[in-house]
Amino acid sequence: MSALTLQSDHGGTARRAVKGEALPVGKPSPSLLNAVLACLEDAKAEDVVSINLTDKTPIADQMVIASGRSQRHVGAIADQLLDAVKQAGYRDIRVEGLPSCDWVLIDSGDVVVHVFRPEVRSFYNLEKLWSADAPLENVAV
Repeated sequence: MSALTLQSDHGGTARRAVKGEALPVGKPSPSLLNAVLACLEDAKAEDVVSINLTDKTPIADQMVIASGRSQRHVGAIADQLLDAVKQAGYRDIRVEGLPSCDWVLIDSGDVVVHVFRPEVRSFYNLEKLWSADAPLENVAV
């Protein structure tokens, strides 16, 4: 499995790219983003997308969206991700949705992570909402 990233430059263009390609990461925490992406890959999260929010909103620099196969998988991904973020030295972490595990939001300040069940993810379609200024381009993996 290869995680994908949604890159967005400051001109508003967006595209999907292969993991490992240079990300236009916001100023504070590329190490946090790398830890999040590595953890999601280790937890077998599916369809991982990273959206650069720098200059789009002050709420965060990066938004990461991922899917789990079931509620149990979403919960396991979220638990592993919380441990990884804490090990990276971040302490002020807010979590929503952990009891139901349909959609878990993990907010570490600089990076906001959404972990969805596939049906819930397709319903809310956050990728389209945050990249409304440009269509996604699929790049072969």
